[in-house]
Amino acid sequence: MEIPAINLKAIVLVHWLLTTWGCMVAWLPLSFAWGNFSVLAVGVWAIAQRDSIDAVLMFLIGMVVTILTDIIHFGIYYPQIELTTTRRDLYRFSAGMAILSLLLKPVSCFFVYQMYRERGGDYNVNFDLETSVDSRCTTDSADSAFIGRRY
Repeated sequence: MEIPAINLKAIVLVHWLLTTWGCMVAWLPLSFAWGNFSVLAVGVWAIAQRDSIDAVLMFLIGMVVTILTDIIHFGIYYPQIELTTTRRDLYRFSAGMAILSLLLKPVSCFFVYQMYRERGGDYNVNFDLETSVDSRCTTDSADSAFIGRRY
């Protein structure tokens, strides 16, 4: 099954719009806005430099970090919405858009990771315990030169 190609411009535009609507009412601290808009600026950098692997990787890491910080922000500041009596509908709309942005971020991370792979990035973490330093020293090949060498 082929994964559909989603344009990076569409991802940045959707998250920019949802973050802007999420910041309409000052129920979230400025760190929410600064964090999300900074990551979106890195996304604009990834759009501008189509061949940059680093830009896409930094955008992906930034999106993952903002998922965690958004959860913390919502956990701390969402109960304040229930205490407000004025502009309650506006608070709920703003909170709904910020939460929708948070819910879309894992999906966006998946598509950004696919773009990272398409641009030539290969970030594999391999915990191969069988080929450790001890196993290299027990072979009979030319690798035995590592035994007396200090690094």
